[in-house]
Amino acid sequence: MSEPLLVLDDIRKNYGAIEALKGVSFSMAKGEVIALLGDNGAGKSTLVKIISGGLEPTSGKMLFEGKEFLAHTPAEAKAAGIETVYQDLSLCTNVDVVANFFMGREITRKVLGVPVLDERAMEDVVAKALADAGTRIPSLRTNVEHLSGGQRQAIELNRFVHWGGKLVLLDEPFAALGVDQTRRGLEMIRKVAAQGIGVIIITHIMQQAFQVADRIVVIRQGVVAGDVETRKTSPDQVISMITGETHVGAGPAG
Repeated sequence: MSEPLLVLDDIRKNYGAIEALKGVSFSMAKGEVIALLGDNGAGKSTLVKIISGGLEPTSGKMLFEGKEFLAHTPAEAKAAGIETVYQDLSLCTNVDVVANFFMGREITRKVLGVPVLDERAMEDVVAKALADAGTRIPSLRTNVEHLSGGQRQAIELNRFVHWGGKLVLLDEPFAALGVDQTRRGLEMIRKVAAQGIGVIIITHIMQQAFQVADRIVVIRQGVVAGDVETRKTSPDQVISMITGETHVGAGPAG
């Protein structure tokens, strides 16, 4: 078996006397899509923030690509190849698609010894990246504020893949999208995973989890209440895990 991309070992998070996470353990392989399910307050978002450097655990260990890893800031996580995509995204809406794609990584060329942006080279790179992913944007020079939610999401995911991302965390990514945009988003997730990138998606919509995930991990009251292959379970069984009627463990993957 190949080395897991991510291993969480007894991750705990306390806020004074309150235990938000009580020892979460699971692992995931490269190219695997995990749906993280559970009621509000179960600990899903806390766990994602720990993985992505937004919070530090009280105790426990995390391995990333076989090495012990703990991001103290989101910037550290991003530098390691871990990114979180939230509903509100992290795009600058008042600039165009190319500018967003190359934010902080602009290509320049010298004109009379003075560095200037190489707009043509950057546009060519973005056009190829979006075409390879099957993403259609009417004009790469359109300001992001004029694009749909689905198009914005596709830009962010394509940017992540292009710059060498290894694990993407999606927190309710389709909450504000329509049916067709959600379908395209789910297809995009499978394309991202097919490139060997790990995907963890938080969603409250059971149908989305069963459409896109290889495994479902259920968090209930700060612990893993279920860890199952999607094809070996059913929505009713997952609901039982979420509500506490059953507890199923599949062991670590990878």
